[in-house]
Amino acid sequence: MLMFRSVLFAIAFHANLALILIAMLPTLVMPRSAVFAMGRLWARTSLWLLEKICRLRVECRGTEHIPGGGFIIAPKHQSALETFALLPFFSSFIFVLKRELMRIPLFGWYLLKAGQIGIDRRKGPAALADVVRRAGQALHEGNPVFLFPEGTRRPVGAAPDYKPGIARVYVETGVPCLPVAVNTGLFWARRSLLRRPGTVLIEFLEPIPPGLDKRRFLDLLKSRVEQATQRLIAEAIAKDPSLADVVPTEPPGAPAMTG
Repeated sequence: MLMFRSVLFAIAFHANLALILIAMLPTLVMPRSAVFAMGRLWARTSLWLLEKICRLRVECRGTEHIPGGGFIIAPKHQSALETFALLPFFSSFIFVLKRELMRIPLFGWYLLKAGQIGIDRRKGPAALADVVRRAGQALHEGNPVFLFPEGTRRPVGAAPDYKPGIARVYVETGVPCLPVAVNTGLFWARRSLLRRPGTVLIEFLEPIPPGLDKRRFLDLLKSRVEQATQRLIAEAIAKDPSLADVVPTEPPGAPAMTG
């Protein structure tokens, strides 16, 4: 039954996305706010499908910590779920994402219209400089910018791998950073079709104010996110011990999860 529900959700999820992309084509010639509204609609309908089909709901905590204006959003990245579950909380949102996504028919058109930042990793240091410039412009226009500190999805229990790029954006733009902890990987693991029932926990943590140097910022971000993420994972496992099977056993000598 778990696999059946997971496959059914995958079909419904992609059908819902396709329907919205086609139905909302007029927004491509409207102000950007219309595209952001479409993104929030997609997020809400996807979360509704997830709850109704897979019996998996999302609980978001700490919304009082969300600042106003332009700021960096730094979520722990364990699954595809956090890429849309957070959208309903923001009137606008800019993601730093793989440039290849912008080449997807229809979907990529909306990314371009909404001013999302595609990064060409082949350019090396020049790519980061471009991200800093474009992120700075978006932030100072009052848009929150999503930057996944580890760059890609990490499995539950994996040693943290925070990249210095987010520290450079933080220092050079002079804006606050909103850390976000998750336990999404327990229920929606990367490279897995299974969607386990239960309650996903996502928590907005206390913002990090501007003014720290790169090293201090990255250490603080890592510490806050990893400690809170472990707490959310432990809370979910306490409610459903079977979720402990999702957490791999670290090989001897592997780095600890905490920063």
